Amino acid sequence: MKNLGLLATLKAKEGKEMEVANFIKEAVNLARKEEKTITWYSFKIDESTFGIFDTFEKESGREAHLNGEIASALMEKASELLSEPPTIKKIEILSAV
Repeated sequence: MKNLGLLATLKAKEGKEMEVANFIKEAVNLARKEEKTITWYSFKIDESTFGIFDTFEKESGREAHLNGEIASALMEKASELLSEPPTIKKIEILSAV
């Protein structure tokens, strides 16, 4: 069951919007390999703001994701692609279908 989630927002540097979009689009392939990640979404909020939302059954899955390949790659590229540090919030899912 989807009990926990992560909501991340990313603000692209001017001129880096397409690179951020491509990065998070391609990251779904890494998320598919994570056994404890139930769902994973990347999305665009506006021209320069992007996001990632993913769900987990247990805290161990969420922590594994936060310490996994996607987070590592994002932090490695953050200063190059983002105008500010990513905002990552741990959330509790109250209902889902």
